Amino acid sequence: DLVSRINSKYPYPILRHHLGLSTIEDTVNAIKKVSESKVLDVISIAPDQNAQEFFFDQENMDKRLDSAGGVPLRTFEDFRKLYDAAQTGNYPLLRCYSGTKNIVKFTEMLHETIDNAWCAIPLFWYSELDKRGPRKLDEAIRENQQVMKWHGERNIPVEVNDPHHWSLRDAHDAIGVAAAYLAAYNAKKMGVKNYIAQYMFNVPAFISPEKDLAKMLAKIEMVESLEDENFKVFRQARAGLASFPSDLNQAKGQLAASAYLAMSIRPHIYHVVGFCEAHHAATAEDIIESCGIVRGILKNEFLGSVDMTKDDNVQRRKMELIKEANIIIDGIKSLSQNEIDPLIDPRTLVKAVNIGLLNAPHLKGNKVSKNILNTRIISGAMYAYDNDSKTIIPERERVHKILNRYKKSQSKY
Repeated sequence: DLVSRINSKYPYPILRHHLGLSTIEDTVNAIKKVSESKVLDVISIAPDQNAQEFFFDQENMDKRLDSAGGVPLRTFEDFRKLYDAAQTGNYPLLRCYSGTKNIVKFTEMLHETIDNAWCAIPLFWYSELDKRGPRKLDEAIRENQQVMKWHGERNIPVEVNDPHHWSLRDAHDAIGVAAAYLAAYNAKKMGVKNYIAQYMFNVPAFISPEKDLAKMLAKIEMVESLEDENFKVFRQARAGLASFPSDLNQAKGQLAASAYLAMSIRPHIYHVVGFCEAHHAATAEDIIESCGIVRGILKNEFLGSVDMTKDDNVQRRKMELIKEANIIIDGIKSLSQNEIDPLIDPRTLVKAVNIGLLNAPHLKGNKVSKNILNTRIISGAMYAYDNDSKTIIPERERVHKILNRYKKSQSKY
């Protein structure tokens, strides 16, 4: 199982890579090759979007989108073939992304067929917010919490991947940090015992390494403040996909640079992103080569490296982000007028999105998020930005304005 494999290797991280080619046969053969190479501990199955959304009502699939984003898995037996293919070499664990609809049934199917190593589920997403599924936001939050609870009851690890969902849509760094805390908090309250906190570097692609590391350290400090005897956090690091150029030689350099920076947070899991992903879906050979590059980084890392986490600028930005993220969290708490914990109450969380406490530029025009947020990279970090005055908006000011506007709208009724 995942925790045993981590404990057998740490402080050397276990390696994970995503795999999903355009046919079942090609994917099965690739899994066999990767397993026999013994370079990888976890293979992440990437189903196509048709499988994620319509596995249980396949009559609604758009056949033109078969293989879009992954392997076209259509039956329980398809998943079992992938599991069987991995029973060789170093017997890598398998895991798979959750469905975007019928997600409880999808969860049960993954447990039965591939013994899913851990669950990856969003809190807000796969909903009307990102249109990757048909669920209303309130319904999505409740159902996602239900899936967390299902895994917690069975002592299966859970990853809640919201932080990078917000950052991938150009939310500023403070929202990414607040989202990391919210994700872990919800997992803990749903009874999850082993939590996988994913730290996606290079998001957005032009964030500086200094500011990127500070953001991750802020997330770590807030997330791991929740640890106790019943809630253990494991760190998982990876590179952001958009940071990879299509030039394959430069992409190998990016993979190495990002992995070296990520080792600063001492991850338990390193999610290797194939250097070729901006050019083509990773084959077995690409995966083996990418893992070899990362293993070379690890070899040098364990000879002894400079501790970049202690840099004064990194620490200064970390503390700034923790302060700003707590302003957002406190703002969400202030929206609740009842005795339900506001940070796990779907109605309060929806309200936080509705009024713009949680927001991202890519949500402009989305009916769920009614306020416009502009952001900009300044000196290597992502900030909320006022396009008219051409100045950074301090987080306390941004949150204060949103809450005042909301309170005024409520007073009318």
